[in-house]
Amino acid sequence: MAKQKYYVVWDGAEDGVYTTWEACKEAVEGFSGAKYQSFKTEEEAEEAFEMGYEAFQEKMKDLKVLKDVKDLKDGEKDTQQTASTSPKLPPAAINEAIAVDAACSGNPGKMEYRGVYLRTGKEIFHYGPVWGTNNIGEFLAIVHGLALLKQKGLNTMPIYSDSVNAQLWVKRKKCKTTLERNEKSEELHQLIERAENWLKNNTYQNPIIKWPTEEWGEIPADFGRKH
Repeated sequence: MAKQKYYVVWDGAEDGVYTTWEACKEAVEGFSGAKYQSFKTEEEAEEAFEMGYEAFQEKMKDLKVLKDVKDLKDGEKDTQQTASTSPKLPPAAINEAIAVDAACSGNPGKMEYRGVYLRTGKEIFHYGPVWGTNNIGEFLAIVHGLALLKQKGLNTMPIYSDSVNAQLWVKRKKCKTTLERNEKSEELHQLIERAENWLKNNTYQNPIIKWPTEEWGEIPADFGRKH
């Protein structure tokens, strides 16, 4: 006998949580851009529906990449294989760390940021592109990294950043940007407010370390777009 499944429709003819595939299919069939997914329990389905599609997808992405980091920290993957495939780092660099960086086409312009786990060189989070500036992206990347590591209990893992401004803003818990708030930059300003609120309402022990670009070369999270 097939196990009971629950179906969430975030964007369909009628949004909601359904207990049969037939009802879900009726809500999404022929609906352009329908967003839906099945779940094993009613509790999971209800929670996912309340979160909304975008927030749920972001949560799933964070959980997946953080599991990779946690697995490596717990030694659940073969260490010899990890060592053979890991990127070459400067001898003085800490490989049990995250490196963050941002890139921007124009200033302001289309901006994105990401975090990379140094031991493997694997990207563990990425956001954008969104309208903004490079400095803002560097700031948001650090806060994103801090929040992610705290969520997984990796409270001492360092974060490398090559931005002095961003590190100062994080220390002061304030993004000192002059970027005008308008329709184009509204999404970014909401992210800034969320990051500032996180810094004001949370503590962390993770060291934020300046990546010495002049000595070590580009930070491993660099997007490789410099000319």
